[in-house]
Amino acid sequence: MPQHKRGAKAIPTSLVIAAFFGFALVVYLIVDSGAAEVAHAMLVIGWGLLPITLFHFVPLFFSALSWRELLPLSSRPDVISVIWIRWIRESINALLPVAGVGGDIASARLAHLRGVPGTQAAASMVVDTTVGVVTQLVFVMAGVTLLVIRSTEHAAFQAVWTELIGIGVLVAAVAAFVLLQHRSMFGRFVKLARGLLPEKWLSGFAGNASAIDDAVVAGYRSGFSFLRANLLRLVGWAAGAGEIWLVMQFLGQPLGMVDAFILESLTSGVRAAAFMVPGALGALEGSFVLFGAVLGLPAETALAISLSKRVREVILGLPGLFVWHWVEGHYLLRRSEDKAS
Repeated sequence: MPQHKRGAKAIPTSLVIAAFFGFALVVYLIVDSGAAEVAHAMLVIGWGLLPITLFHFVPLFFSALSWRELLPLSSRPDVISVIWIRWIRESINALLPVAGVGGDIASARLAHLRGVPGTQAAASMVVDTTVGVVTQLVFVMAGVTLLVIRSTEHAAFQAVWTELIGIGVLVAAVAAFVLLQHRSMFGRFVKLARGLLPEKWLSGFAGNASAIDDAVVAGYRSGFSFLRANLLRLVGWAAGAGEIWLVMQFLGQPLGMVDAFILESLTSGVRAAAFMVPGALGALEGSFVLFGAVLGLPAETALAISLSKRVREVILGLPGLFVWHWVEGHYLLRRSEDKAS
């Protein structure tokens, strides 16, 4: 079997294995915490899952506006278009085994279909991904700082050290990623891929690699647009704490906004670190139990918060996948009709 076919097959297999063990961990955590108690907590939330799900459009709105700032002004899609593309992007990353990047690639293609030049769409996706990770690190650091101020318990400091180690690894990875972006990342990828992938797969991309690299560097030098993108994305991360606050309101166990901010920031950091596990299965649930205990939350309550997020991902994600397939199918149909005519 050719080398490129073996590599293409190994990636999905590894993701499936990771998802299996992640799901097994979720089941273990639910059983260990008391399946009946977790089920009761979810029943108490009940129809509250609807407003909790709808609230997610608030952080999604800010993250969409952040990405829009990185798109060229001359071909920048309207706000509604950027929001639904962002919705599809999150749906793909949340529900499909794509290592958290498949939705990013799809969003660049959808932006291109909406009139954004291909090189600019690809470059904006790369810069937006970096902006997302960097602002998330700031968000996590803010949560760590608040936790240190809030609690002097030994468990809190253990959790903080664990989080700081992860942050250190991510900072090094992001720094290397940004450095590579300024050193002709796509041009280097084409050179490396020539020995692994068929030339016909690379022919169209290779010609634009240099232009994409230039557009990526230009994105970082876009001045106030780049600054606004960072600020909007950071607001989006912080707004996500409102989802936890809402869940706790419906559970009848009100949680302060500061504690909700801490829990959202720390668990989002774990989710970022576990990007290779589809949907961060198991890692997200475990982080809620761990950091929830530091904040005084019972394990079943922490799992109810995590499962509420999972329900929200399914409720929003399935229609998002349907719309994505409809858009792609409509485009391919129109393209085939144009060729036929």
